[in-house]
Amino acid sequence: MKLSTKILAGLGAVGVAALMSHPVLAQAAAAPAAAPTIATPSLANMNKGDNTWMLVSTLLVLMMSIPGLALFYGGLVRTKNMLSVLTQVLMIVCMVGVIWVCWGYSETFTTGSGALAPFVGNPMTKLFLKGVDANAAAATFSNGVYIPELTYVLFQMTFAMITPALFIGSVAERIKFSPLMLFVALWVTLVYFPIAHMVWCWDGPDAFAAAALKGKAALDAVAADSGYLFNKGALDFAGGTVVHINAGITGLVMCIMLGKRIGYPKEPMPPHSLTMTMIGASLLWVGWFGFNAGSNLEASSIASVAFMNTMVATAAAGLSWLLVEQVVKGKPSLLGAASGVVAGLVAVTPASGYAGTMGSVILGLMVSPICFFFVSVVKTKLGYDDSLDVFGVHCIGGITGALMTGILDNPNFGGQGIADYTTKPGSMVAGTYDMVGQLIIQAEGVLLTLVWSGVGAAVLFFVIDKVWGMRVSPEVEHEGLDIAEHGERAYHY
Repeated sequence: MKLSTKILAGLGAVGVAALMSHPVLAQAAAAPAAAPTIATPSLANMNKGDNTWMLVSTLLVLMMSIPGLALFYGGLVRTKNMLSVLTQVLMIVCMVGVIWVCWGYSETFTTGSGALAPFVGNPMTKLFLKGVDANAAAATFSNGVYIPELTYVLFQMTFAMITPALFIGSVAERIKFSPLMLFVALWVTLVYFPIAHMVWCWDGPDAFAAAALKGKAALDAVAADSGYLFNKGALDFAGGTVVHINAGITGLVMCIMLGKRIGYPKEPMPPHSLTMTMIGASLLWVGWFGFNAGSNLEASSIASVAFMNTMVATAAAGLSWLLVEQVVKGKPSLLGAASGVVAGLVAVTPASGYAGTMGSVILGLMVSPICFFFVSVVKTKLGYDDSLDVFGVHCIGGITGALMTGILDNPNFGGQGIADYTTKPGSMVAGTYDMVGQLIIQAEGVLLTLVWSGVGAAVLFFVIDKVWGMRVSPEVEHEGLDIAEHGERAYHY
């Protein structure tokens, strides 16, 4: 089964390559009688509760995009551009959903070929979801436990939908609609799908358990079906690299190449409706439980871990942003509180299934001051016009969370440790947690994502801009994108 999921307690901190010679694997190969029973991928014993939870989680993640992100972003722009943002988010969701079932799922979660196999799957293997029907099964993170593959396709589809919708916040109020849609279609194909493949693609726990019975050669073979960063042992429970760093660095590249809004930063450009932004942030928080806890793929205790961590990290981040704002500006603001909430959600995403409760509180408390610094100081010093602070919140928050995951997964700090799917399914790999080693692996994942996404976005933007033109005219920008681009107004007075 060439399916992957998140790498919850996957072969984790020591990585697949290291596990090839790990004493636990050597023991498994030498003593097959102690190995777990290996299940054939099947829905015969499917837990209906797991499937129900995953379908509900899929709905929650969709709610994050529409209406959550749409209202959050829409409230932050000026009145004359409200409808354009809503249209961009809605159409990105629609278009990426179609792309996903045509070739995106296959490109992300199948085995590639040759030297590119660790970096991208084969779009032809399951083109148009060939072979994915009501009887197809997808692996979870427990040996012998499967969910319908269609459920998994749907869940991962919502991740692919929301990620490009995030970076439009960096170029809001000045980008053409049609070239943007072309950019998104190419970006998900050449940037998002490969990154998701590198981080989340593997054959599932039963494949590794079965290979452990046969020795190193079999483990080498099953590892070859996994993504590059998965094999390195990078931990990303729900999308710190795949979603937030990926979208955040793309947003920075786009806003720099597109240029500043007319009048920025001299003219005031306040949000037109913080009420809508508050509603959007609230929907994002609620939907994020599907995003993080759903990434466990089962209605198990680790889903509860991710749920709790998401709750407390977000609350702590909202509180800490407001405290920083109180000290620096003398007044707490709703915009600051909402920004802190989103920063907390972003930071806890990669760590949600790995950290302990108090570790998540600490993560939430620390991420907001970091993001606040980038939003209020770094952006001003460097002068780039990231309209809705996608880089400052999503990329920086994602980097913070991705790096801290290597620390917070440490059992000595209340983390979950690394699971061993070869000899004792679900239990931690024997030995001491290598926190320094895991931090290095996490940093490699962050750097690879920054380079892959940043360079890919720059090339795509440059080509489309030269051929079509990405920016609206000054007249259109003054008039507002609602009327000029869509012939409608968000409001009629």
